[in-house]
Amino acid sequence: MTITTLTFDSPVGRMELVAEGGALTRAHFLVETAEGGSQAVDNASGVAAPTGWAGDAVATGSRAAGAGAHRSAAAGGIRPDGSSHGVLQEAQRQFEAYFAGKLREFTVPLAARGTPFQRRVWEELTSIPFGTTASYGQIAARLGMPPGASRAVGTANGANPVAIIVPCHRVIGANGKLVGYAGGLDRKRRLLNLELTSSGQAALFA
Repeated sequence: MTITTLTFDSPVGRMELVAEGGALTRAHFLVETAEGGSQAVDNASGVAAPTGWAGDAVATGSRAAGAGAHRSAAAGGIRPDGSSHGVLQEAQRQFEAYFAGKLREFTVPLAARGTPFQRRVWEELTSIPFGTTASYGQIAARLGMPPGASRAVGTANGANPVAIIVPCHRVIGANGKLVGYAGGLDRKRRLLNLELTSSGQAALFA
């Protein structure tokens, strides 16, 4: 299956969207490399994004669920200009509305890939309302996991391939402090404060 990509500039940095067929598979930030090029990074871990993914998740709207077989970018052609791709066009439109404070919930179809546990965590992340936060421990509790499962939730959070739409930026430490995000905590702080002020609340993260 052909992989199509689209890049655009957002208020928090350059982003790349990736689609296969009729669904979005990745939305990640791009950072400059020492060589002067751009490198995709995972959305919470800050490490280089993989070139292949294990498993398939098929979603309706912005909810992540499902399973399937291994596929990598090398399995099909890569089309770097997604300006005429319907899903990528709609995803960019929704991102722009989000950054303008006019959209709170994304409806673009997703096919985020991950293990069954990762997909459970990502599904739960989509239930964190716009303008609010949850701790890793709270996410674990909602999934019926024991108190010590925060680390596993954090690892799955860090593997989230779809930034903002699956809102891993809304997960904070148990003490209320910001922890971990691709490209640094400044981007996470800006996203959270954008949501707070768009909701009529005061910015809390200085």
